[in-house]
Amino acid sequence: MTFRFQRLFSYCPSKPRNPLLRILVGIVGLALLVLLVAFGLVIGLGMLLFAAVRRLMRPTAAPARASEGVIEGEFVHVQKSETRLGLR
Repeated sequence: MTFRFQRLFSYCPSKPRNPLLRILVGIVGLALLVLLVAFGLVIGLGMLLFAAVRRLMRPTAAPARASEGVIEGEFVHVQKSETRLGLR
């Protein structure tokens, strides 16, 4: 028994010929689109709400105020290398 790939890839769905059925298929498509958009909005807003609540519930340590013009931090002094990386 041979399997014909031509039949598998030649399927082309078309609109129904009946005008009432055509309108019904269009309404079902629009309803599905609205449902998916609403579902995506609910999921997105839920994620944003979760992140906002999590950020508000997180304890924050107040940083010590530095005096004017002073930037506090740690640094490492790196010596300049004598070797050149270029072609000269």
